[in-house]
Amino acid sequence: MPSAADREKSLETALAQIDRQFGKGSVMRLGSDERAPVAVIPTGSIALDVALGIGGLPRGRIVEIYGPESSGKTTLTLHAIANAQRAGGIAAFIDAEHALDPEYAKALGVDIDALLVSQPDTGEQALEIADMLVRSGSIDLVVIDSVAALVPRAEIEGEMGDSHVGLQARLMSQALRKLTGGLSQTNTTMIFINQLREKIGVFFGSPETTAGGKALKFYASVRLDIRRIETLKEGTDAVGNRTRVKVVKNKMAPPFKQAEFDILYGTGISREGSLIDFGVEHEIVRKSGAWYTYDGDQLGQGKENSRKFLIANPDIAAEIEGKILAKLGVVADAKAVAAAAAAEQKAASLTPGAKAAPVTPAAKAPKTMSVKAAAERTAVGA
Repeated sequence: MPSAADREKSLETALAQIDRQFGKGSVMRLGSDERAPVAVIPTGSIALDVALGIGGLPRGRIVEIYGPESSGKTTLTLHAIANAQRAGGIAAFIDAEHALDPEYAKALGVDIDALLVSQPDTGEQALEIADMLVRSGSIDLVVIDSVAALVPRAEIEGEMGDSHVGLQARLMSQALRKLTGGLSQTNTTMIFINQLREKIGVFFGSPETTAGGKALKFYASVRLDIRRIETLKEGTDAVGNRTRVKVVKNKMAPPFKQAEFDILYGTGISREGSLIDFGVEHEIVRKSGAWYTYDGDQLGQGKENSRKFLIANPDIAAEIEGKILAKLGVVADAKAVAAAAAAEQKAASLTPGAKAAPVTPAAKAPKTMSVKAAAERTAVGA
């Protein structure tokens, strides 16, 4: 039997041969410093960033967001797109549902002039476009909305009553096998929005499942279950929803954590509302009766007035967010994006109606359809 020294020497020889044949880093020791820590894209909700354990959605991985209709799935992804753009990245939106609203995206902070959008005719076309964008190495975030709308070509070309058992599941399985390696190599995040379905004949456990087969469940590093739990009202008028997100699967940190935040109609996730909730929880913001105070200064009476105060004073909001992130030990990426968001909001408040300069250089963007062009195409029925 060879000695330990001989075995180690043989291993080093094999590793050197692998590096020569397949490139340096093809095999490495798990504890080595050659692997960079996982970078993230903040979600727009500090509560969800903390629940994810790493400060946001991991780069180079697949993320699945699913839930009932009108639960906030697209809103959450649009906030992620806006944060990716603020960090200087390029994002793409594969609109398989043909339902993207450019004005709503703009209201949530998305630079629609820099956002790439595709409205594919078939599921194969959508996934092929996504793969080509990923392999370009220039894209930071790709969103596919939604898995259920990725209709296989055979189903579109067939008759209405034809049976196509397992066709979409096979399409997803094949595509994910191809996409996973490219995402890791280019450090691109891919978000799949998915819909819920019910399994027939289930008497024990939840009958709910997601469309597209089981492959996405296996390949996703993070799976988020998003639900609307309460309607927010001002008097008798509904102004938004209280939303709960459960981290059903997480390969990057401990799973099964939950986050709650407000989604306001027309403006998306209430960043300031989350800051107030987390600030009170971690004793950075003080609550006495109905009044909220920070550093000895009153923010307002009631959560809504305090939220409006933070919107009008983005520097204070950024300061509170920085203290919360520092106390919770969240990664620096989230702090950088938070500071950029505060600066952007301050600039907008100083010059009402002025359009913020896009962060992403236009020359860096691949030549595909813009959001405005897609909206015009939809309007004319092209």
